Amino acid sequence: MQLNKIVEFHKALGDLTRIRIIALLQQGPLHGQAIAGKLGLKPPTITHHIAKLREVGLIKEKRDKNTIYFSLNAKILESSAKAILTVGTGGEARMEMSVTAEERTAIINNFFTKDGKLKNYPAQRKKKLVVLEYMAKGLEFGRVYQEREINGYLKQFHEDYATLRRELIMCQYMYRENNQYELNPVELWWLS
Repeated sequence: MQLNKIVEFHKALGDLTRIRIIALLQQGPLHGQAIAGKLGLKPPTITHHIAKLREVGLIKEKRDKNTIYFSLNAKILESSAKAILTVGTGGEARMEMSVTAEERTAIINNFFTKDGKLKNYPAQRKKKLVVLEYMAKGLEFGRVYQEREINGYLKQFHEDYATLRRELIMCQYMYRENNQYELNPVELWWLS
């Protein structure tokens, strides 16, 4: 999970009324008027708080004629709450993917030519992550790259820059929004 999504989740929970709404919805779906009545608040206030919870995916809605029923998305609540515990560790997957310095050097030597070209993209996950990390280390932390810049950078390694770009995002080395790319903190990388 991206670091900014974890922050947004916790910001959404940083309000007593939203916590109370979540507690009510744990018992089952309710419509806005019912939530307002149970909490002693006006419907526009409930609408505001429901919108904040919906933005982070905690609330699902279902329409029944003219009434919208809200329910708690328990899976998102659980995964988002647990995500903070994996920041900097990558969770269990990181432990499984750890490699020694010798293994890392061997992988880089096996998959890259002497002039830095990627011979072929590894199929094994551990090797793939080492290759991605090697490429990501050539980018500048804190700098926002346009997509064409990332494409140009990745073309120096391999002609299939689109796959490399997608893998960098999927493995949390980079974050993408509106065709702009930025390196994630090293703590979010699968290997470091």
